[in-house]
Amino acid sequence: MKVQGKVCVVTGAAGGIGEAIARRYAREGAKGVVVADRDAGRLEAVARDIKGVAVACDVGREADVKKLVAEAERHYGPVDVFFSNAGIGRGGHEDASDQDWADSWAIHVMAHVYAARALVPGMLARKSGYLLNTASAAGLLASMGSAPYGVTKHAAVALAEHLSIQYGDKGICVSVLCPQAVDTNMLRMAGAGAASVDGVLHTDAVAQTVIEVMEAETFLILPHPEVRQYMTRKTGDYDRWLRGMRRLRDKSGEGQARRA
Repeated sequence: MKVQGKVCVVTGAAGGIGEAIARRYAREGAKGVVVADRDAGRLEAVARDIKGVAVACDVGREADVKKLVAEAERHYGPVDVFFSNAGIGRGGHEDASDQDWADSWAIHVMAHVYAARALVPGMLARKSGYLLNTASAAGLLASMGSAPYGVTKHAAVALAEHLSIQYGDKGICVSVLCPQAVDTNMLRMAGAGAASVDGVLHTDAVAQTVIEVMEAETFLILPHPEVRQYMTRKTGDYDRWLRGMRRLRDKSGEGQARRA
């Protein structure tokens, strides 16, 4: 799918990957771009720059996602592309707080569910639409520094797989974005760690990969192509892969606090 002439919605768009993608959609000639985030002030600036519409939104609340879709439709018409991109970084392992687990689940999984609930019926009726969900390479491989992050990103990938299986032959394209380290505020706050082993990408490079994959309509969006090889190693010999990840854990220092 080409973005030109399409109505696009991007969540988590006040900065980072979401902002870069929203700006790229506008440059590609989208009919309209609606940006959403909890950071309303920064969001308004992005919307002004791209001549789009800003909607303050907590994607962990279904009512807010419904309102977001309704606002997009009111301004531009039916949504063609929905990039469910918002994310949070919470550390910890199984001992992470219940609130951190709940917040991670709400933002990384249920937000995608709420978007699908709001959009799939109309897309099926039109036999056209694109659902893009941001997960992470951690959703395909592992996140050594955060169980809430890694587990919910795995769930995000599984949900995208389910949506593709259910609707991929009914006119709805589904892709899942799974980068390693990207130069965002979240990365700066948490530290790159093992995720930076293949380099830290600029958000514009990620946006370029997104555009290329959307035109090809393939499922995985891998800005770091090495991830595909790591997936093959993982599934080829799971126990060997786990041993290797433990070595990487020790080398990087991630995941040490809980064991100390």
